[in-house]
Amino acid sequence: MLCAHTVRRLKPGTYEEFKEKFGPDPGNRPAGWVAFTMLRSLANPDEVVTFGYFDGTLEELERNQSEQGYDEVRSATDPLVDAVIANGVYEIVTSLTTEGATA
Repeated sequence: MLCAHTVRRLKPGTYEEFKEKFGPDPGNRPAGWVAFTMLRSLANPDEVVTFGYFDGTLEELERNQSEQGYDEVRSATDPLVDAVIANGVYEIVTSLTTEGATA
C-alpha cells in the first residue's frame, strides 16, 4: 500500500476553492485508490495536508494519476497554492486501526 502525501500552504482565503477543485469526485473512485484524507491546520487555516492511499505499485499509481487527469487538477489548483512544504509517495509499513474509532 502506498500513500501520496502533500503539505501545502494556500494563498489566504482560497481554502474553499482549493477543497472544491482538489478533492476527489465521490461518484468516481478510480481503481486502486482506497482512501483520501484532507486535513486543515487549526493553527494556520491556510495549511492543508492531503493523503491519498493507493493499493498498487508506484508505476501503477503514476499511470492512474495520468489517466485520471491529475495534471489538470494540479493546473487548476496550483494558482491557489503559496508553497508546497512537503510532497512525496511513501510505502505504508505499519498501520493500526482501533476498533470503534470515529475517524
